[in-house]
This record gives sequence, C-alpha cells and structure tokens, in this order.
Amino acid sequence: MQLSWPGGPLRGTAQLPASKSEANRALILQALAGGGTLSNLSDANDTQLMMRLLAAAPGTVELSAEDAGTVMRFLTAYLAVTNWRGRLTGTARMQERPIKVLVDALRQAGASINYLNNDGYPPLEIAGFTVAAETTEPIELSVRGDISSQYISALLMVGPRLPGGLRLTLTGHIGSRPYINMTVALMQRFGADYSAEGDVLTVRPGAYQPTDYTIESDWSAASYWYSFVALAPAGSEITLPGLRRESLQGDQAIAGMMKQFGVETTFLSDGVHLRQIPLAPQTEIQTLDFTDCPDLAQTVAVVAAALARPVDMTGLESLRIKETDRIAALQTELAKFGGDLRDLGEGRFRAESSGFAVNNQSVATYHDHRMAMAFAPLAMRGLLAIESPTVVRKSYPQFWKELAKSGFAVSEAE
Repeated sequence: MQLSWPGGPLRGTAQLPASKSEANRALILQALAGGGTLSNLSDANDTQLMMRLLAAAPGTVELSAEDAGTVMRFLTAYLAVTNWRGRLTGTARMQERPIKVLVDALRQAGASINYLNNDGYPPLEIAGFTVAAETTEPIELSVRGDISSQYISALLMVGPRLPGGLRLTLTGHIGSRPYINMTVALMQRFGADYSAEGDVLTVRPGAYQPTDYTIESDWSAASYWYSFVALAPAGSEITLPGLRRESLQGDQAIAGMMKQFGVETTFLSDGVHLRQIPLAPQTEIQTLDFTDCPDLAQTVAVVAAALARPVDMTGLESLRIKETDRIAALQTELAKFGGDLRDLGEGRFRAESSGFAVNNQSVATYHDHRMAMAFAPLAMRGLLAIESPTVVRKSYPQFWKELAKSGFAVSEAE
C-alpha cells in the first residue's frame, strides 16, 4: 500500500473500531451468562473470530484461534470449564506462543488438557473438566504477575463456574494491570462476586447474569491518530468519537504520553478532540513505562524517532512474544529511516534517530497489524509503502479507508 499526504493541516473526524480487548472479554462473559446484548461490537477479525468460535463450539471438535492471542487464551479456559472436548489450534505463529502457565493452572483446577505437538504450546486437546461437586472451598492457584495478563483474565472469568470459586495469588511484579482491572470490572457488570486483598484475587462461585453492555471505541487504535496529528503540518486536529474519559482501557495512557510529542487531548461528551500544539524544548530524555500498555510501544517508538525527540522505554518484555518479535521488527524497520530502538540493557530501550527521513521506503509488517499502523503516520513526512496491508484486519479493518477519507492518497503499490 502506497501512502502520501497532499499537504496542509489534517482535519476532520476519524471513526475508530470498538475495543477488541473489551469485546472479547464481554463475549466470553455473555456466553457464560447465557444472554445479554452487546452493542458496538467491532468488525475487527479478532472479535468476529471470537463470535464465530463461541457459536460453533457446541457442535465442533476442532477450532482455530488463528493468530489471536486473546481468543486462544480465553477460549482455552472457557472451553475447559464448559466441558468441551476437542482440539484447539492456531496459526504457525500461534503455535510458537507459550500457553503453559495457563494450562498448568487449569489442570490444577480440574481441566484435562494435553499438548498435541510441543509441550507448553498449542495446539491443545481439551478433554473435559472434573472437580468434586461438593467442593465449597475456592480452588487455590498461584501465577506469576509478569506473564501475559490474558492468562490471568482467562482464569478470573471462569472463576464463578468453579464449585468453590477461585482464589488467585499473583506473585512478583504485575504487568498489564489495567487489563486485569478491565476484566474484573466487566465481570462485576455481569454479576460476579469479586474481591481483592493485595495481590490475592478472590472470585466466589455463582452464575453470571445476562447483561446489556456497549463496547467503548479502541484507545489502541486511537494511538495512531495521535501520531498522525503529531507528525502533520501545523494547525492539524482531529476528532475521535466513542472514547470515554472514564475508560477501562489502559491504552488511554496515550493521551498523557503524547503531550511531549505536541498533541493536546480534549475530552468531549462522546469522544476526544486532538490538536497539535508547539513542541516544548526537550531538556532531558524522559522515560516511559509500557508495562501496563505494551500495545502503545510501537506507536511511541516511531513518533519519537520521527520527531528526533529521544525517549527511553521500559516494560517492553512482552513484545518479544506478540504477533512477531516487535522489538526486533522495530529495530529493523526504523533503521530504514535513520531511526533506532537501542538496547541500553537492563530492560531499557531508547527510541532515537539521526537524520530521519521518509523517501519512499517500504515497511515490512511481519504479520503484525500494529507494525503497519504504527509506521503509517510517517506518510505525513513523505511517500511511504506498507507491505501486506491487509494485516490491519486483525484490529482495525477500516484503517486504510479512514486514511483515504481523511485526505491521504492511498493506493495499492505496483
């Protein structure tokens, strides 16, 4: 896909997809509750895939989560506690993404799950769930807090279905806590009885209640429009409907992060308004921690390099096991423009540049939707090509159409 900006300020309104993080949790809870209406469900592939697999599960013995991490992890727990029997698989990349921590915990709780190829990785054979019906004490599980929050969310959501409920102890440093908070908040909307004492999370047994819920627009998707405004000509602004000031999404952190890159956020009754403001002089290199919002890392790394405003980044550990090794991918693609994500050691990276220039480079996307969308805003600075542009279907299928509607020249490269 070739992109270019004709010049002049960026203005208008851009439509965002609904949050797939919220949607996929709500879909699992809706299935466990046996009803309720969910509004503003996204056309993102991850959400549509979850809907299809939940509908197909009762009469199907093999399901594929494709490349969707939340689908694989949430379904593993859901299918186990609902006594589904069959094979759960995914793409070749999904079969390289670990799931052992979740499987070990579910086995402890009473699930029968076997690995069909490599120990600790999909595909999985799920063969029912056994726990004494007279059990009144919660199942006690302990998992590391620095693993994917999707494991923790998967366990919490099925907690009410266990005869004695669940007491989950998180050990060590806890990453992506906003995603855990999102899960718990949605569980409570559907009637779960939850409490926490420090890092001990307790879910009491009981049925979820059918509930109507409207999914918020996606702050992760909004982050790319922050980059467009930051890199656009002076006077640029854009409105993003459907975002909330009181959001369950940790990626709302982008509003604060982008202030240092010249983007001001104003909350509206239904959404936000972004406006470019003059960059303040950079007197020192700031450190941004992405532990709670790893999906923002690519966005920030690219805009920091493009604006030659270096920033130190921590909390990037989970980026190695996403759709691709996102750290390696960023390093390779930024280098094409004169940028870098330099490893400073001890978990710290510096996004920086020297002579950054956009002149018709081609960006590889590594089967990763966020690589495509994080680099697309560079088209504000020159002609740009994005390889395998259809990867955006995973979370923002209308992304290229929204760019065209906003004034970009968007065409398939020959």
